[in-house]
Amino acid sequence: MLLHMVFFVAGLVALVMGASALVRGASKLALSVGISPLVVGLTIVAFGTSAPEMAVTVGATLEGQYDIAVGNVIGSNIFNVLFILGASALIVPLVVHTQLIRQEVPIMIGASLLVLAFGMDGAISWIDGAILFGLLLTYTAFLVIQSRRATAAESAEFDAELKPATAAEWDGKLPVQIVLIAIGLVLLVLGSGWLVDSSIAFARFFGVSELIIGLTIVAAGTSMPEVATSITAALKGERDIAVGNVVGSNTFNLLGVVGLGGMVSFGSAGLVVADAVLAFDIWIMLAVALACLPVFISGREIARWEGAVFLGYYVAYVAYLILAAQQHAALQGFSMVMLGFVVPLTIVTMVVVMLRQKPPASAG
Repeated sequence: MLLHMVFFVAGLVALVMGASALVRGASKLALSVGISPLVVGLTIVAFGTSAPEMAVTVGATLEGQYDIAVGNVIGSNIFNVLFILGASALIVPLVVHTQLIRQEVPIMIGASLLVLAFGMDGAISWIDGAILFGLLLTYTAFLVIQSRRATAAESAEFDAELKPATAAEWDGKLPVQIVLIAIGLVLLVLGSGWLVDSSIAFARFFGVSELIIGLTIVAAGTSMPEVATSITAALKGERDIAVGNVVGSNTFNLLGVVGLGGMVSFGSAGLVVADAVLAFDIWIMLAVALACLPVFISGREIARWEGAVFLGYYVAYVAYLILAAQQHAALQGFSMVMLGFVVPLTIVTMVVVMLRQKPPASAG
């Protein structure tokens, strides 16, 4: 078991380092050939943080480990909103850009509904995957076109963060950039393999399903780039980037990661979606996506108390998974408290907050 733990940690490190190398090499290469920093930020950097999820899901699909492949995506999206936004908001209240409320969150919700619809028959077929991936390409093209109308302030924000490398810098030469991309891809492949294999070993050792491992440990592990990006942005005062990173990553997970997972399952029954996911976890993911709208609209920020609520719900979700896996006697009581008291109280609180925020918003 110690050896598997070593490989699990090594896999996580390889995934994070691989994503970092891939993003750095691809970003510098794109900037060097004249692509604007804004476009690079909206595409390569935003999607690069989801590279670990894609590597793990594709690798698990090719190995026939569908529970890990699907659980990784569903669990990552739940983790991204509840844990990452929750933790970031506790550091500092997060600003929510108007475009996120009007465009990006609805697209994330639409992608969630589409994956739910495709998965209701028990699998994401290669045709379903191709449709999802095609929508990702369309969405990316739309963002690039939209960026041409970006304000000077928005462009300057990305210009400050992303600058083309000069020849004097270590990553300023084309061969170095290509090597970085190659190293990043190799680390992603190796890391995903180690992570999937060790996760299977953990599931067998602890007597829990691979789905539970995928929804929790693997999902949290592959979301480490998002954790680093959002919390760093919050600490630096870039509070809107912290939120945008999570929403963009979730959309990429649904359209790109699930889409590619379905495409590489060509010749099989497709990317199989377990009954347990269809009965519970995918609905939690959808509920979390829908919850973003009222939270974001209330004052156009995520307050500290809302961040604490997000974190609390993530702890409750993981606790439920553990209790359900063990068929613990406390499961029924826990469920009754959550459904009969905690959830209704949260909904009532959010409605009151939104009503109190409405007059100032309409006055402006």
